[in-house]
Amino acid sequence: MVWLLLWQGLCLYIHNDILLAGPLETLRTLLQMLQEKEVYQALLFSMIRIIGGFLTGSVLGIVLGWLAYRISVLADIFAPMIVTLKAVPVASFVIMLLIWAGNVNLSFLISLLVVFPFLYINTLEGLRTTSRDLIEMASVFHIPWANRFRYIYFPHLYGYLYSAFQIALGMCWKSGVAAEVIGQPLHSIGNGLYRAKIYLETGELFAWTILVIVLSRIIEYVFLYLFRKAARK
Repeated sequence: MVWLLLWQGLCLYIHNDILLAGPLETLRTLLQMLQEKEVYQALLFSMIRIIGGFLTGSVLGIVLGWLAYRISVLADIFAPMIVTLKAVPVASFVIMLLIWAGNVNLSFLISLLVVFPFLYINTLEGLRTTSRDLIEMASVFHIPWANRFRYIYFPHLYGYLYSAFQIALGMCWKSGVAAEVIGQPLHSIGNGLYRAKIYLETGELFAWTILVIVLSRIIEYVFLYLFRKAARK
């Protein structure tokens, strides 16, 4: 409530809807947008691709992290790729992927590339810090691999994965929508944000931003809830 009052006060002080739309105008614009079919199409278009990129990047990161742990030479082979993915600006990947793959699946690919290093690094680090004594005990008593993973590796890995998922879920939305703003696929959130900027519709810009925040928070809550529930089984 305090932040809304500060927002409204700043809006009254600036007194320019183009520079800063107030909360009431933003809410009015948001309610109007929610009556338009195109808005739901844009939300669905972007959500499918961004969440698809998140899930694909997560699976790849976990699998390759496990392989790098099991086969140490793979960790050395993957290291330059991970450093590159961490260091290269998202905008550079966006431009390259626009040339190579077009703009329709751009947010999917960018989300995948952003999420992958988080899951790979946390998976590898979590496995490397697992208790050696427990691993040696499991080998001595010939405990099956499925039970080793469930009772030794996963409990230690859980915290690393949970933190990685929290960060990756936010980053994939930020980078995916930013990629759409640059690549301009039709019927996407990025396209809606770009049109709001072109026509100087600051209220619409804020409304799109609120929709992204709400949608990403809902998906983050549901995913992490399901992950916690699955981890308890």
